[in-house]
Amino acid sequence: MPVANTILQLFPAERRGFWKRTAACEKDIQEIRLRAYRPVVIHMGGRELFLDSNGLFLDSPLHAYSATPQELEGLLKHICHYSLYAFEDELRQGFITVSGGHRVGVAGQAVLEDDGRLRSIKNISYINIRISHQVMGAADGVISYMYGEKGLKSALIVSPPGCGKTTLLRDLIRQISDGGAWGRGMTVGVVDERSELAGSFCGVPQNDLGMRTDVLDACPKRLGMLLLLRSMSPQVIAIDELGSSEELEQLFRAASCGCKILATVHGDCLRDVERRFGVGREKWNQLFDVGFLLGRRDGRCMMRELIRMGESDA
Repeated sequence: MPVANTILQLFPAERRGFWKRTAACEKDIQEIRLRAYRPVVIHMGGRELFLDSNGLFLDSPLHAYSATPQELEGLLKHICHYSLYAFEDELRQGFITVSGGHRVGVAGQAVLEDDGRLRSIKNISYINIRISHQVMGAADGVISYMYGEKGLKSALIVSPPGCGKTTLLRDLIRQISDGGAWGRGMTVGVVDERSELAGSFCGVPQNDLGMRTDVLDACPKRLGMLLLLRSMSPQVIAIDELGSSEELEQLFRAASCGCKILATVHGDCLRDVERRFGVGREKWNQLFDVGFLLGRRDGRCMMRELIRMGESDA
């Protein structure tokens, strides 16, 4: 299904005329943000745009259309197929993954259990629609660094937010899974905790992660890696946004079982990552063979540096 259609179908039928022009700009849209009593904001092509009352783009919020609480409520009910209860678990996490792989984030009033755990979110007044973009060939520029005399290397992608780390990882998974001139296809196990890599909808990936890839969706990474090791015998384990020492320990466990590792982590440089995890360079070198440091130049995502880590072969 064309991306523009999946964007348009997010909105109730009576509102699709308003959103038609926005949905037609499918290739450039990153986010659609709706806030109660605040102007609708479109992040597109590195710019922040607004909409007038007819759905036409504006450069300024001065005469921009503002979303109403009723509109947000109707949108959320439509996205949840008019059964909020059925999506209770997803809403508790703060987002819903929908057809097309798009992710709908929500915020409002938190409802807590007696023990302080989050039970649900009510009075939702903020909705952020993150548009899924699979860029086929995003890894073409780095795939040659992924193979050496001993075959596939383990790789760490270090990147500040918004510089394309998930897009790069997604295409690396696809190319390694399918195989090609760079190497034979391999079985890849993906722990997709936030449904951003595969964009699974009802368990079915909306993005192409390759013919030999198995996806464990909406599962905490620290648990998912062990589950995949036990059940799917992956040759490669891939995770997005390494965030805790416990997850790092599970990566070492997977590596000790013979798996190659693909992972991303937030950071401006590898030293920044080392400080945050309290783990020195030597330890990272034991786990990864090569690193890619991403950044931006003139508003475009790019690889700033190739990091030689634990490589033993070129």
